[in-house]
Amino acid sequence: MRSSAPTRRSPCTMRCEPVVTAFFERRTCSVQYIVADPASRECAIIDPVLDYDEKSGSIATESADALLHDIAERQLHVAWILDTHPHADHVSAACYLRERTGAPTGIGERIVEVQALWKTIYNLPDTFRADGSQWDRLFADGDRFAIGGLEAEVLFSPGHTLASVAYVIGDAAFIHDTLLMPDFGTARCDFPGGDAHQLWRSIERILALPDDTRLFTGHDYMPNGRAPAWESTVAEQRARNVHLQCAPTEKDFVALRQARDAALPLPKLILHALQLNIAGGQLPTPESNGRRYLKIPLGAFAMAQWD
Repeated sequence: MRSSAPTRRSPCTMRCEPVVTAFFERRTCSVQYIVADPASRECAIIDPVLDYDEKSGSIATESADALLHDIAERQLHVAWILDTHPHADHVSAACYLRERTGAPTGIGERIVEVQALWKTIYNLPDTFRADGSQWDRLFADGDRFAIGGLEAEVLFSPGHTLASVAYVIGDAAFIHDTLLMPDFGTARCDFPGGDAHQLWRSIERILALPDDTRLFTGHDYMPNGRAPAWESTVAEQRARNVHLQCAPTEKDFVALRQARDAALPLPKLILHALQLNIAGGQLPTPESNGRRYLKIPLGAFAMAQWD
């Protein structure tokens, strides 16, 4: 499913209003984005998905290729391939897209802490580099970079993971798994390195942006069977987010989040996806028979809820 979000704020010039095209990946309820500067035709890809079927172990590139087809159709040039955080529910297509486009990849600088944490969980060999060198750039809070004539700013926003960042590009902010759509609420914080207190403070930073800032989330779970949605505004989230309405203080929010998280099963792809995503989406090296293998640590989360 593809959808373009038109520019909306008349007081601003086109150069500060990116054209945002969303691609909903239904298997993992993930949203991929192409963020384009209409003047220069440069764009960034945010949170691309590499298709993976855990039952057969099959990898496919249909979702990522849909991005490439749209980019070619609109004659855009890819300036950046960005992940907001190391995903636990889908495999990143950043490595595949870098190979196809030559564009640099980026993620938040605290990915190195996530790498060190999961290197221990997976018992990875010393040859695995937990230094972030799998990406071309590691972003710190407040870093700025260009997408054509657009200026992008990095907003460190931990809580869901300890390495999460949001990208503020003109009047749009790509806020990954902090705030979901207002009728669904907020993101879980029970993954290794997650923290509900930090998520509350990250949400406060995001909601301090101008009221009409367009907010684009990383997932949508279609409550009550509605159609997929991914765009809101700061004002809409402040007024209508179901978790913020019933938990208006940090203490209330942390209690709500921790109670909800305790009842949630882990994402079905967490142990599959993270060993690839801490390597920037790079697939394992083929073994002597030419086949690649994933490593699943048995009992790593023995106390987790089951479906």
